[in-house]
Amino acid sequence: MFAFRLDARSGVPTYLQLVEQVRSALLLGYLEDGDQLPPVRDVAAALVINANTVAKAYRELEHAGLVAPRAGQGTYVVGSVDPVPPATYARLSRDLRRWLTAAREAGLDQDQIRAMVALGMQDEQTGAGAA
Repeated sequence: MFAFRLDARSGVPTYLQLVEQVRSALLLGYLEDGDQLPPVRDVAAALVINANTVAKAYRELEHAGLVAPRAGQGTYVVGSVDPVPPATYARLSRDLRRWLTAAREAGLDQDQIRAMVALGMQDEQTGAGAA
């Protein structure tokens, strides 16, 4: 079953962290149409957070068309996205782990790494990083 985790240092509101984890899990193929999300109470207890926070995340996912509650049964994935093909995921994940290791060996901390990734993505979208 899918399990959530939180990063208290990220600065991202808790409910948005949960929303993004479900979206990422859909994109990476960890969750698929028909899969059940953990019950709100279970998530709240496991993460030691208020159940209303989890419910807010689930409502956000419902508004996005990615999940739907079933009365008395739970919340299920109903949206579909084109997941990353497994071979592509494996190859790029290996490359990313190598890059992260090199960044850490160069002395970068998590905030610096995040900033570099965010800037690299912006540059890629605007064409600013093209040589």
